[in-house]
This record gives sequence, structure tokens and C-alpha cells, in this order.
Amino acid sequence: MSEQVDTENAGALDYDPRASSLGGQVDPAVMEELLGLRSSIDNFDATLVYLLAERFKATQRVGYLKARHRLPAGDPGRESAQIGRLRRLAEEAHLDPAFAEKFLNFIISEVIRHHQAISEEHGAERDADGGAGRIASGGDAR
Repeated sequence: MSEQVDTENAGALDYDPRASSLGGQVDPAVMEELLGLRSSIDNFDATLVYLLAERFKATQRVGYLKARHRLPAGDPGRESAQIGRLRRLAEEAHLDPAFAEKFLNFIISEVIRHHQAISEEHGAERDADGGAGRIASGGDAR
């Protein structure tokens, strides 16, 4: 039914939603049901990618604001509150709260890394301008 595809070398443009290593091993009706479920998962994955992209666009703006006002990259109080909130939401949604916390911690660490890079970039711009530099988003350093 479905042929095997070399998924390691297949790019996003070459994505085959029917790719499976189970071809010929599974009843065709079961395979069709499996592929239908996987199609929904693919849609969720695409949505997650776009949502994360939008989230990171917003956190980049936060990073520039923090850099402009010389605020620290991380905010432990905010992070702790967000983790608690996400754990509660996960419990309500019947998602493993520990998984939700790990996921958010990963995102937070990436955001902080981005904020640190923005701050370093802003500091270099400030040094080059003698302290009156502008940041990449066009705001001033005051």
C-alpha cells in the first residue's frame, strides 16, 4: 500500500504524509485509519510551529524592551508564575503537568538566550554610539 520513504533525507518540501515503514505489514483498513489520525497530528504540528513563531516574535519585542531599559534577560518571578499556571492548565486539559513544565522550561531557556543576545547586541551598539545607541527595532536607548 504505502512505500517506504527515507525520512532522514526528506526535506519539508518532499514531505509525504503517507510515509510509513509499516507498508505491507498492516491490514489496509487499519493503515488508512492510522494515516487519517496522522493527518490530524500533522495539522496540530503545523499549528504548533506557527504558534511558536508568533510567540517568539512577541518575546523578541520583550527582549528589545528589556535591552533598551537595561532589564535582566530573565524574570524568575514571572517564570515561576507561568510554570504554575501552565501546570494547572495542563491538569485541566488532562496533559501530564510535568511534560508541560518541561516544555515551558525549554521555551523559557530559549527566550532568555535570545534576550541575552539582544542585550549584548544592544550593549555593543550603545558602546559604538557612545551610550546613545539605537536598537535594531528602531527604539532609543533611554
